[in-house]
Amino acid sequence: MREVGQELEEARVSGNGEDASSIRISVSPLADMLLKAWDAHPEKEALVFPAGRRSYDDVVQSVLHRARGLIGLGIKQGDHVGILLPSGIDFVETLFAVSMVGGVSVLMNARYRAPEIAYVVENADLVAVVTNSEADDFVDFTTRLAEAFPEIAECKDPMALQVSQAPLLRRLVLNGGKQAPGFIDQQAFDAAAQGVDESLVHDARFSVRLRDTCMILYTSGTSANPKGCLLSNEAISREASNLARNRWAFKEDERVWSPMPLFHIAAMLAMLGAVEVGGTFIGQPHFDAGESLRQIEAERATMLFLPFVTFHQAMIAHCDWDKTDMSSVRLMNSCFCQMPQSIGDAYRRKMPNALQVGTFGMSEASGIVTTGGYDMDPEMGFKTLGYPLKGVSVRIVDTETGQDVPTGERGEVLIKGYNMLDAYHRDPVKTAEVIDADGWYHSGDIGSIDADGHMQFHGRFKDMLKVGGENVAAAEVEAILDTHEAVELSQVIGIPDERLAEVPAAFVKLANGMRPDEAELIAFAKERIASFKVPRHIRYVDDWPMSASKIQKFKLRQQLMAELGISE
Repeated sequence: MREVGQELEEARVSGNGEDASSIRISVSPLADMLLKAWDAHPEKEALVFPAGRRSYDDVVQSVLHRARGLIGLGIKQGDHVGILLPSGIDFVETLFAVSMVGGVSVLMNARYRAPEIAYVVENADLVAVVTNSEADDFVDFTTRLAEAFPEIAECKDPMALQVSQAPLLRRLVLNGGKQAPGFIDQQAFDAAAQGVDESLVHDARFSVRLRDTCMILYTSGTSANPKGCLLSNEAISREASNLARNRWAFKEDERVWSPMPLFHIAAMLAMLGAVEVGGTFIGQPHFDAGESLRQIEAERATMLFLPFVTFHQAMIAHCDWDKTDMSSVRLMNSCFCQMPQSIGDAYRRKMPNALQVGTFGMSEASGIVTTGGYDMDPEMGFKTLGYPLKGVSVRIVDTETGQDVPTGERGEVLIKGYNMLDAYHRDPVKTAEVIDADGWYHSGDIGSIDADGHMQFHGRFKDMLKVGGENVAAAEVEAILDTHEAVELSQVIGIPDERLAEVPAAFVKLANGMRPDEAELIAFAKERIASFKVPRHIRYVDDWPMSASKIQKFKLRQQLMAELGISE
């Protein structure tokens, strides 16, 4: 039996998958990616979650049933369908079912609070939302939707749903065995499926074009509300194929593990990459350090997709870390150059034969723009974020002149390629702000490229925070705080945090002589936005530090960090 290290060295020497003359582009709409894997490996294990396992045949039969049910409920090509589910088999099968009928999947963050759900449902023009009835310690989706749309509770006939805040919404599908007012339950959904011949599913599938929108991913930006990225079938499927077949050279026996939520593009790519080669995806509905270590060893994972420092820290600190066998792992997406050196060093000792790679990307780019591979010096995986995928171009430019900066110097990251969004949904102004006349996407991120073509990320020009891997727009949090009767104006900043990398803090100027305590404003925010967006600190100001015309947030940040005794 060959050692993992031997395979890595042979791949590195041969430049496995990165000889441009050997790369072939063969991409289908998303649903056909699953069907091609099924054709080749029907009995092979496709999905492994703590709740169960599914072969490719299991998955396809369920997907076809779900697709028939969607058609039976009136979902047609081009309709926008919200998926509000935790990571799991239910999520994956729903995603492919929507694709089967030519619908557009709108991935909804399972941590959204009611106002965020209401915004996305209306803004994304959803005609249906698919969720489940399995409330757990983390979320109860039916309650959350009822909070977002109180009219649901009064609905007597779920087939005649009407919601004034979201006039296009006409179906709420509740997977599982429970019932709730306004929701189409599992029995009714199955009955709808029975009335639809499978041939109608394939008729719908045949009509899907590569340039049709496949999914909408909402991402926080500098505006008060998140923006919906329109991503085509080509962008999503070709990105997964390029990454899996070329840069990372997945094999048919690949067992890809990631504990990250599938409603994020990163974990989505890991799952689709496994499906693209007929491999196996191993996941979990919510990250748990002990379960993660158990899965890696028990399932003999060959590839780990885990670029978030908080997850690494929890696993390394777990009592089972030392005894966990990770010898099966040959490749890990880790992004160690963005983490404390101690994290990377722990994995050097734990899996010395595994290739480490970093990644740079975003929702607008279907996930990954740059990453490492087998044709690089393995040490670069600990030091950089890799180099652009074939077919994706990156420039680093001076924001004042628009000219490319010299090698190694910092500037704004511009991106162009098959993987980029077509537009922001219902927002031509913001689309025009970020995509220029030549088709370059202006990311607002600060980056540099070294002499070997490897990327480094140095922060954001835009007013964004990165909280435990989640994007948080300062403007979104400010918009919530500003609705409190005691707040005249708020300004949200990010301060360093050992566990989450960065956490929100807010400075508030009060109105009308009112003075709520810090806990009241924090509780106010907790009721309206996801927990990772809620400020950890509130400070009151009488006057703002100003430039000629703008509040100088960097001074607020310096002030709070000095008070708390925090350094960079």
